[in-house]
Amino acid sequence: MPQGTNSATTGPVSPVVTGVKEQRVTKQRLAVSAALDELDDFVSTQELYRLLQNKGISVSLATAYRILQSLADDGLIDVLRNGEGEAVYRRCTVTGHHHHLLCRNCGKAVEVEAPAVETWAARTAAEHGFTEVAHTVEIFGLCPECTARKAAGKL
Repeated sequence: MPQGTNSATTGPVSPVVTGVKEQRVTKQRLAVSAALDELDDFVSTQELYRLLQNKGISVSLATAYRILQSLADDGLIDVLRNGEGEAVYRRCTVTGHHHHLLCRNCGKAVEVEAPAVETWAARTAAEHGFTEVAHTVEIFGLCPECTARKAAGKL
């Protein structure tokens, strides 16, 4: 089967130009995208798959993985590794380069810009002769709510 097709998809599909490559808009891709729009925090593929199944939306786990990776490759969603090393995804409100604070307990995410990190990364790369540099900084901890629950002995 050609890449970008799914035997479970019925009816016509329309191409979408994302600036990187043309993507086929399928019912599954629209369902995954809509589910991400409803979420505030990062979600793993398996969590998203369960959410879709609970809503009665038929998307295979393999298809969910492919769609999420495609959306991430096209820069339409953010992907990072959580504290356990699992890839998690989210549609972020900040469109430019940014970083995240992530709660290890509840998964809450806060988008942050960090000019000092950008300066440090550029200077460090230049000092070592590196070019075309990219970086990712994610900070893990407990959010204020989880910190309060922990202090109250409820975590």
